[in-house]
Parts: sequence; C-alpha cells; structure tokens
Amino acid sequence: MIIYGRNPVREALRGRRAGQVGEVWATAGAAREPWLEGARVRSASVEEVQQRCGSSGHQGICAEAGGYPYTSAEELLVGENPLVVALDQVQDPQNLGSICRTAECAGAAGVVIAERRAAEVTPAVCKASAGAVEHLKVARVRNIADFLADARGAGCWCYGASGEAKTAYDAPDYGGSGVVLVLGSEGEGLRPRVAKACDELIALPMRGEVDSLGVSAAAAAVLYEILQNRQRVS
Repeated sequence: MIIYGRNPVREALRGRRAGQVGEVWATAGAAREPWLEGARVRSASVEEVQQRCGSSGHQGICAEAGGYPYTSAEELLVGENPLVVALDQVQDPQNLGSICRTAECAGAAGVVIAERRAAEVTPAVCKASAGAVEHLKVARVRNIADFLADARGAGCWCYGASGEAKTAYDAPDYGGSGVVLVLGSEGEGLRPRVAKACDELIALPMRGEVDSLGVSAAAAAVLYEILQNRQRVS
C-alpha cells in the first residue's frame, strides 16, 4: 500500500506500521520535514510523487507502507469499559476516514467494519483520517449483527444511531460498562437485523430544515457525548 499526504506518512512512521514503511518519495519542500529524520527518503518531483500514489492530494510526499494491520474484533472488547464504533455498510472512504479520526481522538478502542459492502482501509482512508488509522485498531468481521451479539455477551451495551429513535442521544448512561456505537450506511441507515441486535436506538435532535446529519458528523456528535458522559460520572 502506498500512502500519501504529510499526516498519513508521519503517523505511519511512528505508528503500528513503523517497521513496514519502506522508501519515502518526497519533493524538496516536503523532504525538509524534521520527522523524516532516519527515514529512507528519495527525492522526487511533484509529478513523480503523484504517479507513485495516484492522487493529487499527496502534499509532496508518499511512502510504501505495506498492508494495513487489521486486528481481531475480540481484541477490541477486552479491557475496562471499551468504547467501540461499529459501522454497518459505510461505503464512502472519506466517511470511514473521518470516523476513524474522531474515534481515535475520542479514545475509542477501535472501529469495526464489515468484510463486504463496506469501505476498507485504503490510502484514501488513511488520508481522510489524517493518519489516525495508524494508531486506532480497525477490525473486519463477516457480520455486524453477530459482532454485536458477541459484544453484548462480553458485557457491552450496543447503541444504534437512528433518526427514527425515540431515545435522545444524551439520555443513556454510557458509564460503567463497555459501549458499542453502531452507525448505518450513508443512505439507508441501520439494516433491520443490525438495529434489532442493538440494546437501544438513539437519535440526535434535528432543529433545522434538513432532517439528517452525515454519518461522520453524527459519529462525532455521539462519540463526544459518550466521552463527556463518562467524564461526568467518573
């Protein structure tokens, strides 16, 4: 995998893939970044960097980073009161990257995605996450509903975000146990079986003329409510 952009390359060099990062191709300007000290940097033109990574959003730098190291879903459920984000068929790489960035910043244990009909961690996702995927654990599972059953068996409460829910997003007590926040696809939301596998469905208030938020914005709003709720009760 060739990743691109200054934040993704920097975080790869200090994250879980640090040992896998090979050559770094950088323009003269990008090569002056102090965090490149010790890396195998090869001088390249803007055109050469773009040809290597296949994107114009490279910011003058790209690197060979090897395959993305997915973790197991079970690993996300260990520890004290883990916070996990589960995505039901979220297919837009920008949304996946943005959600991963927010989840990492909020201290989540990780993100769970489906193996099929869902975005996976690609160079575009690395860029959209500003390199957060290099520190955040991401797991792929065959079935999101089955993962939620496992999470409930491990003592977690599963909350699905749904615009039709009667419970407000700030009503539950998110402290005292593990929490899985479940978010649906960009157009259809949660599938019925996934919604049924949740302990409770929650909704954000809509005060304007537009009746819904994008999935990455909804993720940010609910994740930080969970974080604040846990801080209040701790």
